[in-house]
Amino acid sequence: MAALNDLLPTAAVRLDVRVADWRDAIRTAGGLLVETGATTEIYTAEMIRNVEENGPYLVIAPGFAFVHARPSPAVLRTGMCWVRLETPVEFGHEANDPVHLVVGLAAEDSGAHTAAMAALAQLLADPETARALQDAADPEALHTVLAGTEGERDDRPGDEGAEGERAATGGAAPDPAAPGRAPAVSGPAVPDPAVPEQSGGARAVHKILTVCGNGVGTSLFLKNTLEQVLDRWGWSRHVTVEATDTISAKGKASEAVAILTSREIARTLGDVGVPVQVVEDFTSGPEVDRVLRDTYDV
Repeated sequence: MAALNDLLPTAAVRLDVRVADWRDAIRTAGGLLVETGATTEIYTAEMIRNVEENGPYLVIAPGFAFVHARPSPAVLRTGMCWVRLETPVEFGHEANDPVHLVVGLAAEDSGAHTAAMAALAQLLADPETARALQDAADPEALHTVLAGTEGERDDRPGDEGAEGERAATGGAAPDPAAPGRAPAVSGPAVPDPAVPEQSGGARAVHKILTVCGNGVGTSLFLKNTLEQVLDRWGWSRHVTVEATDTISAKGKASEAVAILTSREIARTLGDVGVPVQVVEDFTSGPEVDRVLRDTYDV
């Protein structure tokens, strides 16, 4: 899979750009994708239409918009761009406006860029690295920060960073396999993760869906954050996470114990028969931890 630096060349970085509004911000991002050979101009219009149709769900963290559209013939190759705004603009998001950073994605498919999305989510979730990216003097300096930190963070249970966030989110995680205590959620019956195997020898697992408008961008950010929390809890062997789009989510809801998504996408989904949990900051481990505890009532 492509690494973050491979998808985000220095030529696709613009810092301290002045724009009139959110549409102008997306046009600036789209222009960089065109200039670097990732898309045609049609893709820029598709990104704007995505917001018009689905709302500002792609403002996934305070001050940060991750703009994209579905894979289409307008995407020539998978690529990214980075636009830091001189003056923040409003996208219409209830919690995360105004936006000062716009990162654009053009994806040929739903899989080639997942490693890069995971790396970017980890970088933006780290306050020190996020500050270094915000303060970068020029595109080369920003690229140096990305190259110097990508792949270095290891948030697996037991390391110093994981312990620090575990403390920040309420201490020790619940144990789904403890005698007499299996995870419980409201809604339809699900396999019991306290039971090692079901009939046929398959290990019992729950599924949680992370959902966005297109299934290739913001849902991957949320999937990455949720998987980090599950790792810290020691629940990864019991709960799988699938990133998907709104249309597919309605068909897959019966397979899941819960859906995690933005407020805008939650309104679009409506009642799908399982709990739909809203997350405001897709890069926040503590917020996702709280949502997961509420989902499992622990």
